[in-house]
Amino acid sequence: MSTAVFNRRWRPRALLICHLAAALLLVSWLWQPSRQLWDGFDLWLFRLLNEPVHAAGLWAKVWAIGSMRPVDLGLGLVLLAVMLKADLVFTGAQVRRALFAFLVALVTLLLLRVGFAELVKAMDWQRPSASLVVEGSARLTELFPAWEERWDMKDSASRSFPGDHASVLLIWALFMSFFARNWRLLLVWTIAVIGMLPRLVAGAHWGSDALVGGLLLALLALAWSCYTPLAWRTSERLERVTLPITARLARLPLLGRMSIVSGR
Repeated sequence: MSTAVFNRRWRPRALLICHLAAALLLVSWLWQPSRQLWDGFDLWLFRLLNEPVHAAGLWAKVWAIGSMRPVDLGLGLVLLAVMLKADLVFTGAQVRRALFAFLVALVTLLLLRVGFAELVKAMDWQRPSASLVVEGSARLTELFPAWEERWDMKDSASRSFPGDHASVLLIWALFMSFFARNWRLLLVWTIAVIGMLPRLVAGAHWGSDALVGGLLLALLALAWSCYTPLAWRTSERLERVTLPITARLARLPLLGRMSIVSGR
């Protein structure tokens, strides 16, 4: 990754491709003939993942734990750890700039999500989650009521589209895919897929909530942050602003060893 981690100039072709891909995803979900294919895929995937939950065995327990709200925080720490670990995907000198650029992409995603939510509401595209629609669904909150009471498990949603959780994981994976290669790229996407599975197994989201709604938002956010000067300019400014702080922190015994502080 060069110091110009993204683009000082607009990249209209890449920007257009991202918008076209996002538009095709949405159209395929709205157009009735292809929507039937999405609905069939959604039902097949949910039954495939949710049926084993009825047994309340190891499969159910693993995904019940994965559906707990605190686990989302742990997953976020894993994403940061992969990004900030020097010489895993980025060198020590690139870590801080990469983090700033990703934060720009993430904020762009959140802003787009607000606007898209209003569009979904106005167009009446919203729908309840699989666990509330499919008869005979295994509900993790019912199988493990004590866990639900203590840890607030996520296995249903009255408004499941788009998949917010999936959109964050997907923009992280797409962002990291600019730089990760070989087994590191496989690691990135393995983490992203595993991170999305608890919501799908539990039925809190349909597959297309993630693969249409979540991916659509991730593509648009990536386009406007990374294929325009936005991420480059903002990360450059943040680097300058935080340099005096990181220079002082670099003198501390433990913090000074962290790549995000030391730049090594």
